[in-house]
Amino acid sequence: MNHSPLCGIIPPLVTPLVNNDTLDVESLERLIEHLIAGGVHGLFILGTTGEEQSLSYALRKQMIIRSARINRGRLPLLVCITDTSIEESIHLAQVAAEQGADGVVSAPPYYFAPGQPELAQFYEELVPQLPLPVYLYNMPSHVKVNFAPDTVRRIARNPQVVGFKDSSANAVYFQSVLYKMRERPDFAMLVGPEEITGECVLLGAHGGINGGANMFPELYVAMYNAAKAGDLQRIVQLQQLIMQISTTIYTVGKHGSSYLKGLKCALSLLGIIFTPQLLQLAGVQAEYYADALKYLRIYLAGLMFTVIYNNGAGILRAMGDAQTPFRILIISCCTNILLESSRASATMRTEGHDCLARKRIAFQERGDWRRERTVPDW
Repeated sequence: MNHSPLCGIIPPLVTPLVNNDTLDVESLERLIEHLIAGGVHGLFILGTTGEEQSLSYALRKQMIIRSARINRGRLPLLVCITDTSIEESIHLAQVAAEQGADGVVSAPPYYFAPGQPELAQFYEELVPQLPLPVYLYNMPSHVKVNFAPDTVRRIARNPQVVGFKDSSANAVYFQSVLYKMRERPDFAMLVGPEEITGECVLLGAHGGINGGANMFPELYVAMYNAAKAGDLQRIVQLQQLIMQISTTIYTVGKHGSSYLKGLKCALSLLGIIFTPQLLQLAGVQAEYYADALKYLRIYLAGLMFTVIYNNGAGILRAMGDAQTPFRILIISCCTNILLESSRASATMRTEGHDCLARKRIAFQERGDWRRERTVPDW
């Protein structure tokens, strides 16, 4: 019997930490409540953005337990179980099942890169031992192997395999897998890179597992809804904002870690999580990180201005009615700009940006939108 595939925006949650082996439960709760209020369609923990491979097994288990308790079944919960050991993957899946998760996600075993026949055999052995539906996870930049489209189809002969997340950033490859799986209407096709989520959904994908949704879930939900509706004008408008995030917040620094560091810094500036590890790094590279974090703070304010200056009313309609930090900030800025000027000129652009720079993350000054919290003074 076929079931409907999982659809929508399923953010890959960051894992907030107090130290290398202690989960920041308060930050995790703020993050999950922020995402639910933002209208996302599911939660994905312990993926690449969640740094699973850098966490102890005890901490991974704690992340599963705490996330499930905070979520309370409100959204589908997916848990990544990627490991080089089949037994450890099975153990994590059992913990996920015990806590009421809805599915598990598995990338190929890394270090020794398997060939396609070996990869298929690995999953043919693993999947029957798992207690939950399985989503395959293509992450070739990290595990050094792609799922060939025929391999995906072979593994998915087992109906327990219900979906595929592709983080290759290769739209041609994604379409090839989508075409191969066309006879499985219950098979969820999900894309990782947010930069191509709109076009992929427009061409048949079921949704996105987008890191940026940790910060601004309403934005990515709006993109998904626009793509599902075939609203090309709105897709183009929202794509510009998504690309601004991608080319700024994710590119502070020269290393592959810049995406995750930028994302976590932005979440801290938004008052959603606290990142003491980055403060420790700042002690080593104080000047660099001080400049980077100052830039991020100013950019987040400028980002809000760009939204409202170009298409404030349209974006607000796309965001819906939820009173989330992103929407509250946009409404506040729209009100100020409408009061200050009705002229769409360079002068208005400059004055509006200055106004937002003073307001910056305005919802932090509005009191408790979820709970009392301390935001670090970067």
